[in-house]
Amino acid sequence: MMRSLFSGVAGLRTHQTRMDVIGNNIANVNTVGYKSSSMVFADLMSQTTQRASGPNAATGTGGTNARQIGLGVKGGAININITGQGSAQSTGNPFDIMIEGDNFFVVNNGTENLFTRDGSFYVDAAGNLAMTSTGYNVMGWQVDPETMDIRKDTVSALRIMSAANLTYPAEATSQANMGGILDKNDKDTTSANGKVVNLQFFDALGYSYTAKFSFKKSDKSDADKTKSTDAYSLELVGIQDDYGNDVEMPDGVTLKDLFGDVTEQLKAGKVSFDSANYAWNGTVLTKKGNTTTNLVDLAALVTAAGQDLSNRTATLQVGDNANATVQDGLDAIAKAYGYEGSTEDFLSLKRTITAADGTKATYTMVQMLTNLANVGTGTPDDTMLPTFVGAASGDDTTFETSGRSYNGVEVLFNSNNGDFYGLNGASTLTNATLNLSKLGGNFSNITIDFTQLSEPDNKGTSTASATSGDLKGLGAGRRLGKMIGVSIQQNGMIYASYDNGMTKLLGQIATASFPNASGLEKHGDNMYSATLNSGQFDGIGVDITASGGKMTTGVLEMSNVDLSSEFTEMITTQRGFQANSRIITVSDTMLEELTNLKR
Repeated sequence: MMRSLFSGVAGLRTHQTRMDVIGNNIANVNTVGYKSSSMVFADLMSQTTQRASGPNAATGTGGTNARQIGLGVKGGAININITGQGSAQSTGNPFDIMIEGDNFFVVNNGTENLFTRDGSFYVDAAGNLAMTSTGYNVMGWQVDPETMDIRKDTVSALRIMSAANLTYPAEATSQANMGGILDKNDKDTTSANGKVVNLQFFDALGYSYTAKFSFKKSDKSDADKTKSTDAYSLELVGIQDDYGNDVEMPDGVTLKDLFGDVTEQLKAGKVSFDSANYAWNGTVLTKKGNTTTNLVDLAALVTAAGQDLSNRTATLQVGDNANATVQDGLDAIAKAYGYEGSTEDFLSLKRTITAADGTKATYTMVQMLTNLANVGTGTPDDTMLPTFVGAASGDDTTFETSGRSYNGVEVLFNSNNGDFYGLNGASTLTNATLNLSKLGGNFSNITIDFTQLSEPDNKGTSTASATSGDLKGLGAGRRLGKMIGVSIQQNGMIYASYDNGMTKLLGQIATASFPNASGLEKHGDNMYSATLNSGQFDGIGVDITASGGKMTTGVLEMSNVDLSSEFTEMITTQRGFQANSRIITVSDTMLEELTNLKR
């Protein structure tokens, strides 16, 4: 009779424990990273009243089974559904991380490493990545300062917001490239300023500057005459800071010292005044036709330019245009002489005049124009006037072009296919150096690659441009960058992004993997510790992607508790508890009846 009481009590205690497990699961249904538990029952030992016997051949009787009466139930095990993935809850916080897979985050409380699936993190005042709920440091691998790769030797606290990580160092530009199209029919390449190309670069402190280059067209062929080439001069015409101010040159240093070598560009030749269509009427250039049209008054032009034709932007009336500039006037005169090159080249044209007595004198175009402008003032040299009479030379309106010297490089293209040929007549020379180190301070030399330039037909439009960095983007230089964001990759690598366009690897979140994760021991606060049955943590950790897992940011893993299953278990547990209560009640009644019989 007492055995049923024992069984009933054992049943009550075991079902109570099961209800404790169910209650704890339901209580943690919204706990981040919580893993549900379940209880397994096991019967207690049984009392054997008769052992089993085998068949008796002598008597012809069969065997009998053992007679055993159980003594109740016990809790066999409390299992953790450690591998069951909890539901994902979006938070939008970049430091909220969910593990997909069987791994665990490694955190440290200052004395030991613990393990959790709770990926709710933040950055503390020291810049460390830490758990929001406990403040424990999140452990991971650091970046090797020499290789800038992850060093997976041992886990340590991830200090992602250190002073060194808040900024990205500046770097001077060391490489650049010229690319795009130089169209031979582009009028910019034959203008006074040429085709201007700007190169932005940085010094070692991250200050931005702009180097201005000018392409100008010539018809020079390559030196060995093996193929026809189209030639352009490329000159450095200015260096400005980020505010548009010209960079101050050290004593004895000019722009010409910074880029290229002196090279002859323009071929020798002649240009003549087009007397069939144009005429000089005193200081006024006119165009012939049915009516005579005034084009430019040299007297006004020279006065506006300050006698040396250097102020090209000064305004005056050119023909019917009252808002024209000195440049417009010079362009009109150059057209009358059939010259299509730059204004600088036009003004440097020269003519040699032989007087009746055999005396020779050489004059430039700018000298001729200035003298002509001063007609009537008593200052002109009459031998320089287009209407000169008495010279022994024949064509007194013909000027010679003997070429132009410049500081820069000569850029050559194959005129047959427009491909880049080389620099300074050499097909093997593809780079030129901008010698900024001559400026001193924080400037560094820049090697410029020209291989990406070409000269196809582009309907008269050039697209040539200069870009800092080589063809792979290396050596572009940069300004000092400030951290503007942090991102965590699926493999746990943490990258910082900066406002100068750079990114930096800050570290990698390590994870722990156990042969028997169910053997981990709960510590509260969503923590687990390793046990002998779970397997020990080696202090190094593993990359989560090694086992096919990943990390997802902006998401938290919630509890894997299934409420419907828990309520079902709760009902069956309640019925079991009630049944065991009835066993005790009935057994007690029967015991009372037995006691009364003795009386």
